[in-house]
Amino acid sequence: MGVMAMLLLPLLLLGISGLLFIYQEVSRLWSKSAVQNKVVVITDAISGLGKECARVFHTGGARLVLCGKNWERLENLYDALISVADPGKTFTPKLVLLDLSDISCVPDVAKEVLDCYGCVDILINNASMKVKGPAHKISLELDKKIMDANYFGPITLTKALLPNMISRRTGQIVLVNNIQGKFGIPFRTAYAASKHAALGFFDCLRAEVEEYDVVISTVSPTFVRSYHVYPEQGNWEASIWKFFFRKLTYGVHPVEVAEEVMRTVRRKKQEVFMANPIPKAAVYVRTFFPEFFFAVVACGVKEKLNVPEEG
Repeated sequence: MGVMAMLLLPLLLLGISGLLFIYQEVSRLWSKSAVQNKVVVITDAISGLGKECARVFHTGGARLVLCGKNWERLENLYDALISVADPGKTFTPKLVLLDLSDISCVPDVAKEVLDCYGCVDILINNASMKVKGPAHKISLELDKKIMDANYFGPITLTKALLPNMISRRTGQIVLVNNIQGKFGIPFRTAYAASKHAALGFFDCLRAEVEEYDVVISTVSPTFVRSYHVYPEQGNWEASIWKFFFRKLTYGVHPVEVAEEVMRTVRRKKQEVFMANPIPKAAVYVRTFFPEFFFAVVACGVKEKLNVPEEG
């Protein structure tokens, strides 16, 4: 019996490995078919996450419209995509200058985006601006700038492109948001407010456009970390706040978020929350035990925690 088990174990492992390989290949092909020939608009395509989204969707055969506020960096991204692409299976990306914090230019840019292919199938609202500091030291002008970049910019572009989707009765809009659309933490008042506002807008919009077969998706990671930043080991001896905040701030890698955005488009998911168990638990604690949550957060302020920069 023991010998038989020893012989069967390698076969079992080989079978499981084979099934996983087949699943991955089917998922990869399915992802490609879901976006092949689709017109995909990506805002802030020159950011770390924007570049990874561009790579994933370009490989999938999408007709990309890449938006960013720096032309030179857009051209660098264009060159990087073209250099590794198979011309027979991919489309040449279109480049559009767009600064979402300048609301006045958004309607004209939206027209330019529509002129590229005549329609938009998928809009990925990825652009975001961050700020850190005590609320009373952040100027009202900076508050407004954050709201323009994170809220008014994305919804202005969405409103300009939405009629095209409604008239064709098809389309998907993806908002890459943040955990702070669910709850706020100290020293990010303007940022958290903008993320709450954006999430609220797209939650309402989801119900409004369902009858037109337009899908609204939100993808909320903790933070999108830089390529070379990795979390340290947790220390249970530190305060609850410091342990919680360390788990919260390291976030996820841009590659992981880009792949999740692709899965969200493929499966037409409505809401995705990307976080490890600590931030996920915090969402529920904030909902069901608010006083405890506020006490933990207040401890962090009292300890004068030196808050690290996101991403």
